[in-house]
Amino acid sequence: MHKTGILTLIFAVAALSFSSSVAQFRGNRRDFWSGDTGPNIRTEGGHWINEDTVRTARETATHSVDTPTWTYPPGFEKDVFTFTRVIFKSKPGRPPWFGWVNDYPDSDLNLSFRLQQLTSVKVDPDGRVLKLTDPALFEYPMIHMAKPGAMELREEEARALRKYLLAGGALMADDFWGTQEWENFELQIKRVLPDRSWTELPIEHPLFHCVYDLNVPKDKLQVPYIRAGRASLDPNNPHFGNSAQYTGDDFKQMHVRAWLDDKQRIVIIATHNTNNGDGWEREGEDTGYFHEYSENRAYPLAINIVFYLMTH
Repeated sequence: MHKTGILTLIFAVAALSFSSSVAQFRGNRRDFWSGDTGPNIRTEGGHWINEDTVRTARETATHSVDTPTWTYPPGFEKDVFTFTRVIFKSKPGRPPWFGWVNDYPDSDLNLSFRLQQLTSVKVDPDGRVLKLTDPALFEYPMIHMAKPGAMELREEEARALRKYLLAGGALMADDFWGTQEWENFELQIKRVLPDRSWTELPIEHPLFHCVYDLNVPKDKLQVPYIRAGRASLDPNNPHFGNSAQYTGDDFKQMHVRAWLDDKQRIVIIATHNTNNGDGWEREGEDTGYFHEYSENRAYPLAINIVFYLMTH
């Protein structure tokens, strides 16, 4: 693994198909407004996907940027790292994009591209999307949960995740804010491995220095969603300099917490009070946001996490 140059590419905005979205919306109003009851749910860009049949991020229409694709010689397609997003249910009453589908598919594709572009890791250009009960889960050594603050795991999902983690898999959870969302996530995860507890990783931990040397206070790695990020960079805005996504003391401090196994291997890493997913997803929408949050925070931390979890 080698350090590489600074990110430079800004992408074009993708188009959406309005007519097909309207047609499907008429038959799925409850899914759109009341939560991700599935199987048909909408992305942030208004595109419909089926939780039971979707397999890759590449097959879902993007809504922020267009990400380049790449290929490998025949026979080597599976000898790669695959960013793998977990499908899960959230508490009723939340729109789908406040659950697993948040920042999808753009964040998955952009992070995959940056890993391919900036490191020696060979990366699947398409990503993967699956449920915890999918037998294919064990083909992917690292999985990702977005917006798990209102997650509700079914018993069979908790059992599958327990088996996966005990077999050597690793989980990253990102983009949940405040005490209430943390406590719900902690409650759900405790059902998976009840005997484990959280460790706050200090900035001195090797994870923060394995590829990029992130020798800064953790709050300097905090990433807000793009609208709050723009406000934080505007000297004329009352939120200038505030990288938290929401106002209030409950959201100010970024945490990077982990569950360790008996050999001190990280089995779960949770980035709390930060939104790395928006840093990946929205990189092409605003130059200031890109340089401050995507380039300097979200991508370096994600690359370090992937590298560390895949080598330790």
